[in-house]
Amino acid sequence: MSTGPGAASAPAPTTPTTSGPHKSSMFSSLKVRNYRLFFLGQVVSNTGTWMQRIAQDWLVLSLTGSATAVGITTALQFLPMLLFGLYGGVLVDRLPKRGTLLVTQTAMAVTGLALAVLTLTGNVQVWHVYLAAFAMGLATVVDNPARQSFVSEMVGPDQLQNAVSLNSANFQSARLVGPAVAGAMITGVGTGWAFLANGLSFVAPIAGLLLMRARELYAVQRAPRGKGQLREGLRYVAGRPELVWPIVLVGFVGTFAFNFPVYISAFADDVFDAGAGWYSMFNTLMAVGSVTGALLAARRGTARMRLLIVGAVLFGTVEIVAALTPSLYLFALLMIPIGLFGMTINVTANTSIQMATDPAMRGRVMALYMMVFLGGSPVGAPIVGWITDTYGARVGLAVGGAIAAVAATVIGLILARVGGLRLSVGWNKGHPQVRFVPRQGREEELATVA
Repeated sequence: MSTGPGAASAPAPTTPTTSGPHKSSMFSSLKVRNYRLFFLGQVVSNTGTWMQRIAQDWLVLSLTGSATAVGITTALQFLPMLLFGLYGGVLVDRLPKRGTLLVTQTAMAVTGLALAVLTLTGNVQVWHVYLAAFAMGLATVVDNPARQSFVSEMVGPDQLQNAVSLNSANFQSARLVGPAVAGAMITGVGTGWAFLANGLSFVAPIAGLLLMRARELYAVQRAPRGKGQLREGLRYVAGRPELVWPIVLVGFVGTFAFNFPVYISAFADDVFDAGAGWYSMFNTLMAVGSVTGALLAARRGTARMRLLIVGAVLFGTVEIVAALTPSLYLFALLMIPIGLFGMTINVTANTSIQMATDPAMRGRVMALYMMVFLGGSPVGAPIVGWITDTYGARVGLAVGGAIAAVAATVIGLILARVGGLRLSVGWNKGHPQVRFVPRQGREEELATVA
């Protein structure tokens, strides 16, 4: 089945490149017209999304004077993903993804515009914002796995790593621009205009979807409607170590090590007494590292499991170093590698999971991945917040980093054992080399087969 009218005649996907290195230019997937339209639409929409996030929090704080109310708004936006994320994946596997995205993007545009009208007319109340946040979260339940899995249908397996990386760079770049624009707009003309800008920004991705050539999409068989498809998706993941362990790793990292609003605000306020300006600077430097990590991933062209493991170990290690550093300036500089390695985890896990998943299952698998990744932070935030409040920001950040590093190490050893590998430490041309090689018995078995 196709992803849209005419897609049945789409060219057959070329052979995936997971078997060996694939040289790729940093922006090679943008040569694909359909993906180029998608990417440009997301540039505009992502900027609007970051504007709405800032304006939404500011509006709630203005209406209530309560930080708890801001937390409730954030929780309502994530709650649908936690409750219905897997069901969203089932729907995505059944439906044509381009048509699905047209519906979800339109729904999010309407939500932003409704909030803009209420705010600009002076009729907005806090329950309106709660409702809008929950509605946006409901749309995301379907929109997120649909966008994630639609990438492979636009570019095919050869360009998947590059396209996923550029999507991440796109989102992180908007994270640099959107809040700055929102801040200027809120100060100059008010929050309502920021909501209006976000609502109108969805015109760009909707236009991009409508202008795509359906015949150039990679044909993917859709899952037929039937009972037990949710359980089928969970069994599918559970039976494949190359899927279940990256998702478990992302769960640990996302729950305990990615709670940056908790950690960074505590360091800015309590540890260094640096104020809001430095808090903003910490986030900006982390976004710079994230963009750099995404662009480097785009250039690599392949997603290896060992890169995911090493990236997670380094991510956790740098967090521990940042927790121990006594210098404000060094802490700020360490935000760059933290952002870089964090993005390496995100892109590598996303790409490797998509490449290892049957297209008919991709919606359900990506829904599970996004539910674990996005849902981990709201679950972990109260835990790491309690640790930070009780034992201090340094202990909180160090514990989060240690959990990420230990989880990556354990999962790496499990995957090595499953794959019949052992750890080899040695020297290569005067440099230390750490790698996994086949165990003795496995080497003999492979030689016999050959």
